[in-house]
Amino acid sequence: MTRIFMNIAKESATRSTCDRKHVGAVIVRDKTILSTGYNGSIRGMPHCDEVGHLMENEHCVATIHAEANAVLQAAKNGVMINGAEVYITASPCWNCFKMLANTGIKKVYYGEFYRDERIFDVAKRLGIELIHIQVNQKEL
Repeated sequence: MTRIFMNIAKESATRSTCDRKHVGAVIVRDKTILSTGYNGSIRGMPHCDEVGHLMENEHCVATIHAEANAVLQAAKNGVMINGAEVYITASPCWNCFKMLANTGIKKVYYGEFYRDERIFDVAKRLGIELIHIQVNQKEL
């Protein structure tokens, strides 16, 4: 099942509207998809692939990250995600990791490693499993 959910996260990433990095996320509990997300602009705002990037410290800050969008979509629809797991095509950034930890997510499956080593120590201290899944980078 792990590969299936990661493949769905990869498919969600195809909806990303920031061409700097396409990332997808799927929140799952008991083999049931609860929510999906991809990185993109705030609803109603122009997308990076239409108007360009809003850069700060070499990062595009116009987009909401995939895992944040998945959590927001669950909240918008009244879906409880406490105790769930998330599949993300890239490891969460520090801010997204903190958000996922506070939602009660217990397992984070990720494809490529993305920038922040802090997540490993804090995940261990909190009892959150971080599980790297080897994926073909050309597929992301």
